Amino acid sequence: MKLLLKVRLSVYFWVFLGIFIIASFYLPKMKFESSALTLFSVNSFLYGFYIAPILSAQKARIEELHKIVRAESNALFAMALNSKSYGEKLHKEVLAMLDGYVKHVLSTKGIGGGEQIYEHMITTSLSQKGKDAESAKKFLDQLIANQANRSNLAMQISNKVFSNEWWIMIVLFSITLSFVLLLDTGKSFFISIVKALLCTGLSMLILILVKLSSLTHKKATKMWDPLKKLSDTHFYRLD
Repeated sequence: MKLLLKVRLSVYFWVFLGIFIIASFYLPKMKFESSALTLFSVNSFLYGFYIAPILSAQKARIEELHKIVRAESNALFAMALNSKSYGEKLHKEVLAMLDGYVKHVLSTKGIGGGEQIYEHMITTSLSQKGKDAESAKKFLDQLIANQANRSNLAMQISNKVFSNEWWIMIVLFSITLSFVLLLDTGKSFFISIVKALLCTGLSMLILILVKLSSLTHKKATKMWDPLKKLSDTHFYRLD
């Protein structure tokens, strides 16, 4: 599944189009009665009515993830900047912990990423004594403030399309696709191409939904860029 999701949408478009062009010419054709066409209309309406809110929800989810990751990146960048006033030893220790945390989050794509490292940073801050105690207290306050971003990230990543919704989508999609392919539209070459394009569009909608919900869509993969920039520049730059 992961390998299939890495393929570009443009490749799938031409593959689907080729398959449906062949199918539109060689599959048997049927003339539907008015009752069957009514059923087709109702099913098509349900398909469009059902997929629209799911696509909107997934788009909103990705946008929210972008905001959360950006907010956490800003918070981590601020921690790194403030650590310059902590003293050389604590400054290096803080940067090392932050770098380890970011790399762990990127390696797990936020799914439970960095939990132990984050707890270690909190424990280290609490255990500081002497001249570094006051600086560690400031670092601890920032860690606690950033906990809201971590909670929101975990909540959004766990918010997926449920399996029952996929079953409904597959049933409605299959019925709509079958009606279009089997509909007798005469021997017109142009109409056959239009049928193939319509079926391709329907298939692409399902594929886009899969990519969005799996966070492998191009827009979704870019949400980690702020954290990558922090790690690559050793917390020198955010963008």
